[in-house]
Amino acid sequence: MFSEIAGSLPPVLADFMPGAPIGDRAAWDAVSDDMRVAVIRDAEAALGRPWSLIKASDYREYSLNGNRSRFEALYFSRRRMLNDLVLAELLEARGRFIDAIVDGVFLICEESGWQLPAHNAYERGGLRFALPDPAQPVVDLFAAETGALLATVAALMKDRLDQVSPQVVARIEREIRVRVLSPYLDRHFWWMGNGTERMNNWTAWITQNVLLAAFALKTEQDLRRQVVAKALSSLDAFIKDYAQDGACEEGVVYYRHAALCMAGAMTILDTVAPASMTPLWKAPKVRSMAEYIVNMHVAGRRYFNFADSAAVIEPCTVREYLFGKAVGSDVLAAFAARDRLSSEHKHLPEEWNLWYRVQELLVTPAAGGERTPAGNAFYPGIGLFVARDDCFALAVKGGNNGESHNHNDVGSLTVYKDGKPFLIDIGVETYTAKTFSSERYDIWTMQSGFHNLPTFGGVSQAAGADFSARNVQTEFAENQAQISLDIAPAYPAEARVQSYRRTVTLRRGQEIEVVDIHQGELPAVLSLMTCVEPTIDRALHFGGLGRIDLDGAGEIEVDAIDIDDARLRISWPPRIYRLRIPFAGTCLKLRIV
Repeated sequence: MFSEIAGSLPPVLADFMPGAPIGDRAAWDAVSDDMRVAVIRDAEAALGRPWSLIKASDYREYSLNGNRSRFEALYFSRRRMLNDLVLAELLEARGRFIDAIVDGVFLICEESGWQLPAHNAYERGGLRFALPDPAQPVVDLFAAETGALLATVAALMKDRLDQVSPQVVARIEREIRVRVLSPYLDRHFWWMGNGTERMNNWTAWITQNVLLAAFALKTEQDLRRQVVAKALSSLDAFIKDYAQDGACEEGVVYYRHAALCMAGAMTILDTVAPASMTPLWKAPKVRSMAEYIVNMHVAGRRYFNFADSAAVIEPCTVREYLFGKAVGSDVLAAFAARDRLSSEHKHLPEEWNLWYRVQELLVTPAAGGERTPAGNAFYPGIGLFVARDDCFALAVKGGNNGESHNHNDVGSLTVYKDGKPFLIDIGVETYTAKTFSSERYDIWTMQSGFHNLPTFGGVSQAAGADFSARNVQTEFAENQAQISLDIAPAYPAEARVQSYRRTVTLRRGQEIEVVDIHQGELPAVLSLMTCVEPTIDRALHFGGLGRIDLDGAGEIEVDAIDIDDARLRISWPPRIYRLRIPFAGTCLKLRIV
């Protein structure tokens, strides 16, 4: 798909300017007053803070106890501070922030490694080394992000930095070549793609940032052509793992690092090789990938989440808007423009990618207009069913348990009522070494018993692509929407379940009905997850939100789960609840009203 354009590239690949250089005062003077005030306020605060000190022991902590967050807080704070300072100088152009910018650039250039400790390996899933080897750089997500950040600084501020010393930009160029461009061309990293091996967000995310680094700097044509050839091959490796329906199996959070980064890579390629991406922007699959985020939206900042996605994510930005415009999707462009208006921090102070922040300041999306009600969707590639009416928003996840960022959740359902969470998908805790290890499914949030699914004699679903739904049937009609699927194959042999047919029906304007019928040798217990404490009589009552009538249930147990993880607390209150509902027979019916 992408590699097909390799033979039609122009003889000279142009530069890529990630925004307006500091000398373009008309562009920077046109930035809105509210954005200007917010950026300069943050930069002035940054001037009063010391740069973080990163020691070898900080890097080694991951290998010693698996903690990622403490090192990453030190690492990312440097990049965010540099972003704040650069943006303020671009807006003011008075030299107030130059000395601090040069300090930040040199601190980052002098780091022993740009790759995160959690990614300090040369093979997929390989041994993580305790310390970086400067002689053998690893190009991971954040080495590439760092290269893109510094290349953007150099491209936008070269003239002003040269007044301090030509060594500033020269140092940036030298470090990016050694740490990103040379290893990118000389070494094969797993995320580049290899035959049928499945890729994930890493492929598009890193490829975008390598392209930005290569073309924002004054690199030679031979290097540029090599980078483009490899990038096109990687983008093919990335998009091959998407079905024609465009669904992101990694969930809404990773859409922004996957499809949206693919769009960023395409934007760079379209600039350096004009019109090269035109056929791909028009491809139905690319448009479907773009619009996925709209179909996952529920209300406000809440989205249908599965895999390692959170239920609450930040509002859309200019990136989603530009993706919508590029693929000709008025729906996505209008949604993104409207959603962006709800952001309290439109200047993206937590973002480490400077290009994204520059776009946010320089591009003003057209008004979003009235909201178009989201409709039904079925993504057969990952078995995801979405149905709505004026009251309920329902999602049911089929698919398999071998997907990227997988949770064992085949057959799970998520329900919102009036935009409020009713039956929930918890998401994932703060990442540690355990999250991406052989012990991943020892973590409770990954287990089917903590999704809205059954266990059999305490046995939960198993991980792997072979553990999947079968006989999936869907129906969308005016009065109702329905999905029916057998989730027994998602369980290992020790669950001793022959069939488990789940049928979920949204009767529009009335109710959601769940009918679970099973055949097996062990007692079945259905778990339901909610963030509202229930009261129980003959039904389950959820504090003014709604109720669930039950037919075929035994005695119900309720477990309170205290939530103290920072990542989970973004989406959920300090306490959530797990209901365990035993089957009295072979059939359990739920009526959600």
